[in-house]
Amino acid sequence: QRQLVESGGGLVQAGGSLRLSCAVSRSLFSIKHMGWYRQAPGKQRELVAFIPKTGSTNYTDSVKGRFTVSRDNAQNTVYLQMNSLKPEDTAVYHCNARWTTAWGDRDFWGQGTQVTVSS
Repeated sequence: QRQLVESGGGLVQAGGSLRLSCAVSRSLFSIKHMGWYRQAPGKQRELVAFIPKTGSTNYTDSVKGRFTVSRDNAQNTVYLQMNSLKPEDTAVYHCNARWTTAWGDRDFWGQGTQVTVSS
């Protein structure tokens, strides 16, 4: 059973929008922190948004003002709203979460969802 499941990716034209979802198998209140990452072909994985347990989400400079993280605690789901998409946003997007297990803190990852932005 996957602990995190992403959805919402797809093909969109430049300037368009997508909303990604990350459904988590546990209460968001039990999570130490979360993040949205992306990896484009031939490139290293990049942190897009870091979501602390408390406080504000931090965004990488290239998405500031265009991407917004939100959360639905009742649904144990975190969203990444992506507006004004650019071809350089094309990547596989993953969500990540860290929580405490019987063996200590562990990082969990979703399977990823493909976002393709055409010019």
